[in-house]
Amino acid sequence: MSTFIDELNDAQKAPVLHKDGPLMVIAGAGSGKTRVLTYRIAHLMAQGVDSFNILALTFTNKAAREMKKRIAQIVGSSEAKNLWMGTFHSVFAKLLRFDGNKLGFPSNFTIYDTQDSQRLIASIIKEMGLDKDVYKYKQVQNRISSYKNSLITVKAYLNNPELVEADAMAKRPRMGEIYQHYVDRCFKAGAMDFDDLLLRTNELLNRFPEVLMKYQDRFRYILVDEYQDTNHSQYLIVKALADRYHNICVVGDDAQSIYSFRGANISNILNFQRDYENVGMYRLEQNYRSTKNIVNAANSIIEKNKNQLEKVVWTANDEGAMIKIHRSPTDAEEGRYVAGSIWENRMQQQMSNGEFAVLYRTNSQSRSIEDALRKRDIPYRIYGGLSFYQRKEIKDVLGYLRLVVNPKDEEALKRVINFPGRGIGQTTVDKLVVAANHYGRSIFEVIENLDKIDLRINSGTKNKLKDFATMIKSFQIMNEGADAFTLSEHVAKKTGVLLEFKKDGTPEGIARMENIEELLNGIKDFVEGQKELDGAKGDLSEFLEDVALATDLDKDTGDDDRVALMTIHLAKGLEFPYVYIVGMEEDLFPSAMSMSTRSELEEERRLFYVALTRAEKQAYLTYTQNRYRWGKLIDAEPSRFLEEIDEQYVENLTPLDGGYRYKPLIDSDIFGTVDKSKLRQTKPANGTPPSVIKPNENQLRKLRKLKPELSKPIGNTQVADTNLEVGTLVNHTRFGRGKILKIEGVGNDKKAEIQFDKGDIKKLLLRFAKLEVLN
Repeated sequence: MSTFIDELNDAQKAPVLHKDGPLMVIAGAGSGKTRVLTYRIAHLMAQGVDSFNILALTFTNKAAREMKKRIAQIVGSSEAKNLWMGTFHSVFAKLLRFDGNKLGFPSNFTIYDTQDSQRLIASIIKEMGLDKDVYKYKQVQNRISSYKNSLITVKAYLNNPELVEADAMAKRPRMGEIYQHYVDRCFKAGAMDFDDLLLRTNELLNRFPEVLMKYQDRFRYILVDEYQDTNHSQYLIVKALADRYHNICVVGDDAQSIYSFRGANISNILNFQRDYENVGMYRLEQNYRSTKNIVNAANSIIEKNKNQLEKVVWTANDEGAMIKIHRSPTDAEEGRYVAGSIWENRMQQQMSNGEFAVLYRTNSQSRSIEDALRKRDIPYRIYGGLSFYQRKEIKDVLGYLRLVVNPKDEEALKRVINFPGRGIGQTTVDKLVVAANHYGRSIFEVIENLDKIDLRINSGTKNKLKDFATMIKSFQIMNEGADAFTLSEHVAKKTGVLLEFKKDGTPEGIARMENIEELLNGIKDFVEGQKELDGAKGDLSEFLEDVALATDLDKDTGDDDRVALMTIHLAKGLEFPYVYIVGMEEDLFPSAMSMSTRSELEEERRLFYVALTRAEKQAYLTYTQNRYRWGKLIDAEPSRFLEEIDEQYVENLTPLDGGYRYKPLIDSDIFGTVDKSKLRQTKPANGTPPSVIKPNENQLRKLRKLKPELSKPIGNTQVADTNLEVGTLVNHTRFGRGKILKIEGVGNDKKAEIQFDKGDIKKLLLRFAKLEVLN
């Protein structure tokens, strides 16, 4: 036996040593599945299997590179290079390079990415003279992609009356024609899109038996990572290739199947034993990543799912701290709590920023977290997306707001002058730029004086430019008296930006709508915060200055020691010592769009399981009582997932007073007021007061059980009252630590002048300021 096998535990050794026949490895979170896959490949090669006869399929290039690197360290880089190892798309693109000519494609065919596909579809829609508001190119592209992943070719589509009728009912009766034109144009251009790499591989293997036999003979041992994430097209390819020798090893965890929105079919792993005879079943149940409390809590959650494979994940690690649940009044306060907790843990535990991660259900939730981290000067990095203020839709809205404050801002004007589209083309913009440079004026000034300048622009375009200028001027007049939120909300609606993304209808469009909503929430929070400052107006200029200064911290300095911010979907496969899962509220997590069926709810629960098992030492779960939605505070309800965790593994940092929270279903005002003078006073004969009826504690929800201890503020602090003195050290949630220099005024007008450690001197109205006296 090879010496590297000795590095494995008994459960890991068993699937590695299983040479021939089908086998499935159910690998719990943090159980070392990558090591098992890697060592199994290395062991096969050590047993004399030719590296050319091994096919290993993964879902990320990063995973493939890491596995190949480990294998090279064991068997040598020369042999490792001979492996067919990579993502489904990269491996099958290679296969199509060799044999795609049988389908009429050149060996050097082009691979279209999503944007290439969308541009081509947009051109086809335009050429066919179709209404682009009905046939939205992104929606059409998504639909064609789903067809291909379900192996619905053009021929299959046209022969399926239900699909044709469904598109006709959706007022897209020519969907089949677009699909046909798209396939023909790709073929004519010698191009395949990502979905074609799977569809055409299936076509090749099914239409040409000799090709299938060639690759069946070549790939005598097949290994598939994350098998629970395979779609129907991938499943059929793997099934066809393994049909000769049945030496197929699949590794996965049904409890981590979270990609159904991308076509993943959990039944592929659940039904594996039906597809092959005498399947070797192995379970990796020892978690090497997390503490006992985290592992047991995760188990108590996932056991609520009915549709799953049997396994019991356990760990020999320390008991660890209990999972902490924290309630905040609003999402802004939630962000401040997370930032404060990270800062405290980092100081007390001597940890680096890179050991912390904040996970959320939707990208739009990052805004309040980013704002709070910046206030604490805690560096962070957004993964899988741009920083909130760098996202296109946010920059579009900010472009309008910048133009309101400074109409000479040419970059802002060029960004928004034709977004949403108002018929002002690039040629017109180019003429305006030339004229502005010629006369030494801003573009906006040129637009204001179009009648005095000969730009050879037709009257229709001139009127559109004048209307644009009039709209901006109306915003400027409104800006003279409105606060930043009122104006920003008006601008977002009046310009048509919100309507543009609302009409989109795609998941991307919905996400952009949510991001704009979060921007408005942030502006509302900013305006409320400015009320604390003496002399602050909370107007647009103050907000834009605050954003401009804050976003400078987002620039990449090359420093990797940053807090990680990402969606839960992106966090799969990663691990961090400290994990904060924010927004644990009904309709947010679980998502309101994923609760219509049991299967959708179970996937949301698996997503929570994935999030919790990213944590090694400590997990924090946070939720809010109220969350801003379009600038209005909306009541939020704690997520059902919080109640599903066995209470022995959690510590509720902020128990609700009275242990019970009741939301009235009707307005109490309809009952009028009670005239207490007319009430008949009753007194028991023994003179003792009547007993108080208490709610049955067993009937109260777990989250709402009152614990005797109240949560303590972070650090050695006490809540301050108005009896402050010059020289007192205080802490402010937004500005940090500071020293009182002066106190003036009386009553509600009492204010303190404070010099903060960052160098700022601010006057705060004490009736609004949330100060804590430092010991």
